[in-house]
Amino acid sequence: MSMDDPEIRVLVVNAGSSTLKLAVLDDGSTPVVERTIDPWDGEDTSEIGEVLAAATGGPIDAVGHRVVHGGPDLRQAVLIDDEVAARLQELVELAPLHQARSLQGISAVRRVLPSTPAVACFDTTFHTTLAAAASTYAVPEAWRDRWPIRRYGFHGLSHAYAVGRAGELGAGPRVVSCHLGSGASLCASRDGRAVDTTMGFTPLEGLVMATRSGTVDPGLVLWLVRVGGLAAEEVEQGLENRAGLAGLGGGSGDMRELLAAVDDGDDRAMLALDVYVHRLRRELGAMSGVLSGLDVLVFTGGIGEGSAVVRARATAELGYLGVAIDPAANQAASGDADITASGAPARTLVVTAREDLEIAHQTRAAIRGGPARS
Repeated sequence: MSMDDPEIRVLVVNAGSSTLKLAVLDDGSTPVVERTIDPWDGEDTSEIGEVLAAATGGPIDAVGHRVVHGGPDLRQAVLIDDEVAARLQELVELAPLHQARSLQGISAVRRVLPSTPAVACFDTTFHTTLAAAASTYAVPEAWRDRWPIRRYGFHGLSHAYAVGRAGELGAGPRVVSCHLGSGASLCASRDGRAVDTTMGFTPLEGLVMATRSGTVDPGLVLWLVRVGGLAAEEVEQGLENRAGLAGLGGGSGDMRELLAAVDDGDDRAMLALDVYVHRLRRELGAMSGVLSGLDVLVFTGGIGEGSAVVRARATAELGYLGVAIDPAANQAASGDADITASGAPARTLVVTAREDLEIAHQTRAAIRGGPARS
């Protein structure tokens, strides 16, 4: 295989907290084969071999791994060598669960494809263009000098794809992309480059999520420890796993279950949806303010793509930004869709999340030695 060969076949690997998602991609958008191993123990390679055996049409030329955290130094997709692997290990403390699983995925696939070049593609990369004003926390200088404290942002692979796809669909320069899934974040971008985002040092900041609280007053955290008597681990578990929609609605945090409970008149579910939408609208206003206006609003992710109710409620009072959606188009939206109301100054799009395509794109660019984005 020539490194200039435009047809680099990529195995895309996305190691989650309990799953391993695999997809083999040629230059087309339809995977040759894809499979989710659920549950995955972090070690077993037998099903990885089965996926490769099912990928007819040629060998795997490269492996692209989704890695949540690149830290302050790994700012774009990079070939994984011993030095990079060691650096990824050092970053585990910044994202203990996700980073460790990514490393397990890298190790497992390397055992199956020991000679195939592998590339780490980071969820933090898209946000490395944030200016210092957007990425710097107003904490003591000594802390920032001692530790890598900054706003990193996450879901960057999803935001990068959504913004790029919006451009292909004729979007204007000022885009706010909404990745709404079990985790959720917004990103403001101008001319395809991120300028602000709602997640920060960790994926806990920002919007209300399925089981994560999103932003809370740091004084509340201190109060829970000093006055409430909770251990740091208890606060962490509460904010990460028992808060968000689950904590408000008394359920699993699944938006589909929550909306069904709302239809049944459940008061807790209605409050959970109200809080979710309120925070979403508030942060949409903030992201648009950073851009001094809005040309395109993009919804992606499981909730962003799948819930017409959330899209309708989130946009209902955004007329001041030029946002208005067509109710029929919103209800019928499937795949990539334009749901903009006739005459609305800002466009509203639904874009299918395709992190796999973004990972394959960045992997090919790293293999060829060029930039992932122009």
